[in-house]
Amino acid sequence: MNWSNVIHTIIFLSLIGPGIMGNILMFARLGFTSALETEKKPIDLILIHLVFSNMIIICTTGLKELATVFYFRNFLGDIGCKTTVYLARMARGLSICTTCLLSVVQAVTISPRTTFWTKLKPQTSCQVLPFLLLFWIVNVLISSNLLSYIKAGSSLNRSVAIMYIGHCYMLPSRHIIKWFFLSLMTLRDVIFQSLMGWSSGSMALHLYNHHKRVLYLYSSRFSNNSPPEIRATWSVLILMACFLFFYWVDFILSFYTGFTVTHDSLSLNIKTFLELGYASFSPYVLISRNVRVPNILHAH
Repeated sequence: MNWSNVIHTIIFLSLIGPGIMGNILMFARLGFTSALETEKKPIDLILIHLVFSNMIIICTTGLKELATVFYFRNFLGDIGCKTTVYLARMARGLSICTTCLLSVVQAVTISPRTTFWTKLKPQTSCQVLPFLLLFWIVNVLISSNLLSYIKAGSSLNRSVAIMYIGHCYMLPSRHIIKWFFLSLMTLRDVIFQSLMGWSSGSMALHLYNHHKRVLYLYSSRFSNNSPPEIRATWSVLILMACFLFFYWVDFILSFYTGFTVTHDSLSLNIKTFLELGYASFSPYVLISRNVRVPNILHAH
């Protein structure tokens, strides 16, 4: 095993283990909290869906990387390659949509009661279900082209493949099909990231203004503790910064490798880190900083 494979294995193991553990802990925490509450909060369902999307990303990417790291060349086969690559792409889209929904719901939740946006606040978890169903339909359709163009390396003449994904390969597609699905993915990402940016900025601004208005309520004996709204602001900002970092670096690298047909070990190691990074780190951000907006915001 050469050094590039050693580094690849270290990156893989250092992300896959903590990622699975973090998402399981997050799911258990949400399940325990929901069991103690008589009324299920919409944000709990959104967080559970985000954890579920993270687990799909980790498990599918983990299977691909497992075949690569331990040289299981016939481990997946055609059906396995199609399934893992398709689910990984779909779950990535679900993660984008769910993170956006989380940010929007929080922004609406803490907005002043007199504003129009409070009318859009979901009151029950059932009101969130149509959005989650829409996310599944959109991402299932956008990722459907992969089912026709993904093949296992063992059953393929690799000279005709244009993209290497573990031991799976992507066949070239017609330009009109390629750009059609690429346009759909771009449109989805632009819409949801724009909503994400607006909601995160709106929430941070509102919390900052609220903090200035009620700063006098905190006496010097609380000076060592951050007010709850400040902690909520940092939670959202850290989560959004984490998401945007992994998304855009992965996008730039994928664009580069896709058009230059580059498959060197460095780019593959970086891509593995980026594919697993957000799914592995986001539950720890949510666990360490309670993402729920405190009720004190509505008390003033």
